[in-house]
Amino acid sequence: MERARQYALSGYLIALADDELILGHRDSEWTGHAPILEEDIAFANLALDEIGHAKLWYELGADLLGQDKTTYPDRLVYFREPAQFRNMQLVELPKGDWAFSTLRQYLFDAFEALRLEALSQSSYTPLAEIAARIRTEELYHLRHSQAWVPRLGLGTEESHARMQAALDALWPYAQGLAAPLPGEQDLHAAGIVPSSAALFERWSGEVSQFLVEAGLQVELRSPLADMHRSSHSEHLPALIHDLQSVARLDPEAIW
Repeated sequence: MERARQYALSGYLIALADDELILGHRDSEWTGHAPILEEDIAFANLALDEIGHAKLWYELGADLLGQDKTTYPDRLVYFREPAQFRNMQLVELPKGDWAFSTLRQYLFDAFEALRLEALSQSSYTPLAEIAARIRTEELYHLRHSQAWVPRLGLGTEESHARMQAALDALWPYAQGLAAPLPGEQDLHAAGIVPSSAALFERWSGEVSQFLVEAGLQVELRSPLADMHRSSHSEHLPALIHDLQSVARLDPEAIW
């Protein structure tokens, strides 16, 4: 792969990894607070999986840039400023209630399932192999969140109201899934990555139907004004501060 394309793909992978890292951090906030013990364990495992997948993407980016795979991911995670992260705003929002977190997980997982399916067919073999590996675990994530959406949407009056409120709050942020990742246009033309816009069109139809079947009303709302991945909500700085607080106590420490 030519050098310019390597740099483009590394930027794309960092964005993928940042999504996984930040969502994993939000999921981890349910540890000890989930509504039942089984879900306490399940969401902790989801968090570990997301962070593990982030590490795989960061490491592939390190390979492309000729960086040390053992130190490069830690530098990106623990020593970047919030404005340097390239995650989408959907994943950085506070965890909210159980309806909010499970619905966000479903919206993200449903899109990720489509993206990983496409990435597993990438013309760049290392990318395709990692995507296929991650996809196996992410299918469990999707089945888990799919089970909760109708359970709450078709459950009690309160659970339905909470799920509808979560959907109303999350849907504008979910439109950011259609935004291209860094370097996507050139990489898509080369058959390395899929088009986010094309995946989003498929995602939108499948997800909307599933939500309606779960008793929820999907309103066609405009996306937020700025869905660019360099734009973040006011919630990210505090999250990054918590995430980096221990590492920044001694930046030279060996873990």
